[in-house]
Amino acid sequence: MLHGYGPAILGGLASTLKLALLSLAVASVFGPVGAVAKLSAARWARALAMAYTTAIRALPDLVLMLLIFYSGQIAVNALAERYGWGYIDIDPFIAGTLTLGFIYGAYLTETFRGAILAIPRGQIEAAQAFGLRPLQVLTRITLPQMVRHAIPGFSNNWLVMVKATALVSIIGLDDMVHRAGLAAAATRAPFTFYAAVALLYLAITTVSIVALAALERRYSLGVRKLELR
Repeated sequence: MLHGYGPAILGGLASTLKLALLSLAVASVFGPVGAVAKLSAARWARALAMAYTTAIRALPDLVLMLLIFYSGQIAVNALAERYGWGYIDIDPFIAGTLTLGFIYGAYLTETFRGAILAIPRGQIEAAQAFGLRPLQVLTRITLPQMVRHAIPGFSNNWLVMVKATALVSIIGLDDMVHRAGLAAAATRAPFTFYAAVALLYLAITTVSIVALAALERRYSLGVRKLELR
């Protein structure tokens, strides 16, 4: 059915999953840092975080990816030429991972900021009144509840980021979209290969939804939900 290109497409799937997971790890670093900066008492930190999230949300992912990849390539090689290091070719996988992580870190910034604000202030004040140290308040009160509140937004960002991995093929990543394009050009059967890729993305999304729903149930144990009548 796939004219012998099935193993190649599945090999590209491994690259896509690796890219998505590593990008999520990078975004999960930018997100909490950005959220803390937005809630900081320091005006410069709030301004920097606001500029970051506003710029990222205003520009299309593809434009940002091309801008960061090519401008980064020029900047790195200008620096290499200055110090006599020779030409440096940036790996598309590394560039794609850092770019996606940087982009979706802005969205996770808002997710984590909202999750922190959703925690009742009285709980933190009560913990402090009981003599808990700041680190204990963070690990026992803030983080567990922040995770519970952040899971829905985190899930949506993960699903969107998985789809955005297809954009990295534009800068030369040998993922399943790129391999599907090569196979389609060789066999003149684009529908077959792009339909196969669509089904693989659907499978990733379905598994992700099930896993994240289980995680949300785990963190919601003992929490009563209000029923609207």
